[in-house]
Amino acid sequence: MLQMYGMIHLCNLEERMSRTDLGILMTACVCHDLDHPGFNNAYQIKARTELAIRYNDVSPLENHHCSVTFRILAIPECNIFSNVPDSKFAAIRAGIIRLILATDMARHSELLTAFKDRLKTFSFDDPTDMEMLQIILVKCCDISNEVRPMEVSEPWADCLLEEYFQQGDREKREGLPVAPLMDRDKVSKPQAQIGFIKFVLIPVFESVAQLFPQLEEAVIRQLRRAHERYEELHVLEGILQDEKAAKEQLKDKFRSLSAGNSKVSFTADNGTQC
Repeated sequence: MLQMYGMIHLCNLEERMSRTDLGILMTACVCHDLDHPGFNNAYQIKARTELAIRYNDVSPLENHHCSVTFRILAIPECNIFSNVPDSKFAAIRAGIIRLILATDMARHSELLTAFKDRLKTFSFDDPTDMEMLQIILVKCCDISNEVRPMEVSEPWADCLLEEYFQQGDREKREGLPVAPLMDRDKVSKPQAQIGFIKFVLIPVFESVAQLFPQLEEAVIRQLRRAHERYEELHVLEGILQDEKAAKEQLKDKFRSLSAGNSKVSFTADNGTQC
């Protein structure tokens, strides 16, 4: 939510969107991960969980987040839209659902491609263009951890990676294929972050920056710094791994030499052959 609040002010969205649309954006950001179980859609589908069965393998988590959102809003003391007429609430509900469902990363390429196509003739007066912009803004905020300074973002990256690894551990225990980036024996933090920043984060923020150039300095520059930092860590990681491998080779060689010379004869001072 904080990221969306920042985007609204940084991009002066209050001049481009109605208060209702801004409320939809903020509510979707608050609710987009409600009751997340810590295991992604790929796991839900492979493990044939209750959520996957309930939602027919179609964005089970995002559908669940939507369902929980409106179950909470159905509680009178939690209904922030209680004074909204039913006709208007229907549009608000549809908007929130549309935005939360768009956070399924399986749809990332599809949605980014659609947004880029609309950028060619984008108009802030076109309702379809604005719906697409809202979708991309929510997606940006959903995955925007690396926009923050490294001292803030890196501990969160550690937590997220550990969540991934716990899913990988569970997949191994259950005999399921281990999802990409979730095998703690094969993936490192620099390795995971480099690809995500380069191929996911920077392209989506660069697309939005075509409408809001101020994002270049405020956001994209930080993403490039984070990418460079993880590249440096990746190189350092490689050096340390090489050093560790070299030490292991030396140990193996020493063991081999020791084993080959285990029977060494010598003559003691008293002339006894040992």
